[in-house]
Amino acid sequence: MRKIILFWFTVQLFLISCVQKENSIKRGDPIEVGREFIDASLQGNYEYAKKYLLSDSTNMEYFNELINFNNKLSPRDKEGYKSANIIIDSIQNILDTITIINYSNTFKKTAEKIKLVQVNKEWLLNLLLC
Repeated sequence: MRKIILFWFTVQLFLISCVQKENSIKRGDPIEVGREFIDASLQGNYEYAKKYLLSDSTNMEYFNELINFNNKLSPRDKEGYKSANIIIDSIQNILDTITIINYSNTFKKTAEKIKLVQVNKEWLLNLLLC
Protein backbone atom coordinates (compact mmCIF):
# COMPACT_ATOMS: atom_id res chain seq x y z
CA MET A 1 0.00 0.00 0.00
CA ARG A 2 2.84 2.39 0.81
CA LYS A 3 4.37 1.79 -2.61
CA ILE A 4 1.10 2.66 -4.31
CA ILE A 5 0.76 5.86 -2.29
CA LEU A 6 4.38 6.80 -2.99
CA PHE A 7 3.92 6.11 -6.69
CA TRP A 8 0.68 8.15 -6.80
CA PHE A 9 2.37 11.04 -4.96
CA THR A 10 5.32 10.98 -7.40
CA VAL A 11 2.98 11.03 -10.41
CA GLN A 12 1.04 13.95 -8.92
CA LEU A 13 4.24 15.96 -8.38
CA PHE A 14 5.28 15.29 -11.96
CA LEU A 15 1.91 16.43 -13.32
CA ILE A 16 1.94 19.56 -11.16
CA SER A 17 5.42 20.47 -12.37
CA CYS A 18 4.32 20.06 -15.99
CA VAL A 19 1.32 22.33 -15.44
CA GLN A 20 3.48 24.93 -13.69
CA LYS A 21 5.99 24.92 -16.56
CA GLU A 22 3.14 25.46 -19.04
CA ASN A 23 1.79 28.31 -16.95
CA SER A 24 5.24 29.87 -16.55
CA ILE A 25 5.39 31.00 -20.17
CA LYS A 26 5.58 34.76 -19.97
CA ARG A 27 5.14 36.96 -22.98
CA GLY A 28 5.35 40.36 -21.32
CA ASP A 29 8.89 41.28 -22.42
CA PRO A 30 10.12 41.13 -26.03
CA ILE A 31 13.71 40.33 -25.06
CA GLU A 32 12.64 37.44 -22.83
CA VAL A 33 10.33 36.09 -25.54
CA GLY A 34 13.06 36.38 -28.15
CA ARG A 35 15.64 34.62 -25.98
CA GLU A 36 13.21 31.84 -25.06
CA PHE A 37 12.31 31.25 -28.72
CA ILE A 38 15.94 31.28 -29.87
CA ASP A 39 17.07 28.99 -27.05
CA ALA A 40 14.24 26.51 -27.62
CA SER A 41 15.01 26.46 -31.34
CA LEU A 42 18.71 25.84 -30.70
CA GLN A 43 17.78 23.01 -28.34
CA GLY A 44 15.45 21.50 -30.95
CA ASN A 45 12.45 21.99 -28.64
CA TYR A 46 10.04 23.22 -31.29
CA GLU A 47 6.88 22.55 -29.29
CA TYR A 48 8.11 25.01 -26.66
CA ALA A 49 9.36 27.50 -29.26
CA LYS A 50 5.96 27.39 -30.97
CA LYS A 51 4.32 28.80 -27.82
CA TYR A 52 6.08 32.11 -28.52
CA LEU A 53 5.11 32.24 -32.18
CA LEU A 54 2.44 34.50 -33.63
CA SER A 55 -0.08 31.96 -34.87
CA ASP A 56 -1.03 32.66 -38.43
CA SER A 57 -0.78 30.51 -41.53
CA THR A 58 2.31 32.22 -42.96
CA ASN A 59 4.25 32.06 -39.69
CA MET A 60 3.33 28.40 -39.26
CA GLU A 61 4.53 27.68 -42.79
CA TYR A 62 7.90 29.34 -42.11
CA PHE A 63 8.12 27.60 -38.74
CA ASN A 64 7.50 24.20 -40.31
CA GLU A 65 10.24 24.94 -42.87
CA LEU A 66 12.60 25.74 -39.98
CA ILE A 67 11.74 22.41 -38.34
CA ASN A 68 12.26 20.51 -41.59
CA PHE A 69 15.61 22.22 -42.17
CA ASN A 70 16.79 21.46 -38.65
CA ASN A 71 15.63 17.84 -38.87
CA LYS A 72 18.01 17.39 -41.82
CA LEU A 73 21.04 18.60 -39.85
CA SER A 74 23.80 16.16 -39.01
CA PRO A 75 24.01 14.89 -35.42
CA ARG A 76 27.21 16.94 -35.00
CA ASP A 77 25.45 20.15 -36.04
CA LYS A 78 22.44 19.40 -33.84
CA GLU A 79 24.73 18.91 -30.87
CA GLY A 80 26.61 22.09 -31.76
CA TYR A 81 23.40 24.10 -31.71
CA LYS A 82 22.27 22.50 -28.45
CA SER A 83 25.47 23.52 -26.71
CA ALA A 84 25.56 27.00 -28.26
CA ASN A 85 25.03 30.22 -26.35
CA ILE A 86 22.98 33.11 -27.65
CA ILE A 87 24.78 36.37 -28.44
CA ILE A 88 22.45 39.36 -28.68
CA ASP A 89 24.16 41.93 -30.87
CA SER A 90 21.52 44.66 -30.75
CA ILE A 91 17.90 45.37 -29.97
CA GLN A 92 15.89 47.83 -32.02
CA ASN A 93 12.61 49.14 -30.70
CA ILE A 94 10.94 50.11 -33.97
CA LEU A 95 7.59 51.05 -32.42
CA ASP A 96 6.00 50.48 -29.04
CA THR A 97 4.66 47.23 -30.49
CA ILE A 98 7.58 46.06 -32.69
CA THR A 99 11.08 45.01 -31.60
CA ILE A 100 13.87 43.54 -33.72
CA ILE A 101 16.57 41.44 -32.05
CA ASN A 102 19.84 40.97 -33.96
CA TYR A 103 21.67 37.92 -32.64
CA SER A 104 24.03 35.08 -33.38
CA ASN A 105 25.08 31.94 -31.55
CA THR A 106 28.44 30.62 -30.49
CA PHE A 107 28.19 27.60 -32.81
CA LYS A 108 27.61 29.12 -36.26
CA LYS A 109 28.29 32.79 -35.46
CA THR A 110 26.03 33.88 -38.32
CA ALA A 111 24.11 37.14 -37.87
CA GLU A 112 20.36 36.54 -37.63
CA LYS A 113 17.38 38.65 -36.67
CA ILE A 114 13.92 38.06 -35.31
CA LYS A 115 10.93 40.35 -35.17
CA LEU A 116 8.66 40.50 -32.15
CA VAL A 117 5.24 42.11 -32.18
CA GLN A 118 2.97 42.98 -29.31
CA VAL A 119 -0.55 41.61 -29.68
CA ASN A 120 -3.07 42.02 -26.87
CA LYS A 121 -0.29 42.97 -24.41
CA GLU A 122 1.72 39.83 -25.24
CA TRP A 123 4.94 39.74 -27.23
CA LEU A 124 5.06 37.10 -29.96
CA LEU A 125 7.60 36.18 -32.59
CA ASN A 126 6.71 37.07 -36.17
CA LEU A 127 8.91 35.19 -38.65
CA LEU A 128 8.08 37.72 -41.35
CA LEU A 129 10.69 40.47 -41.19
CA CYS A 130 9.75 43.87 -42.53
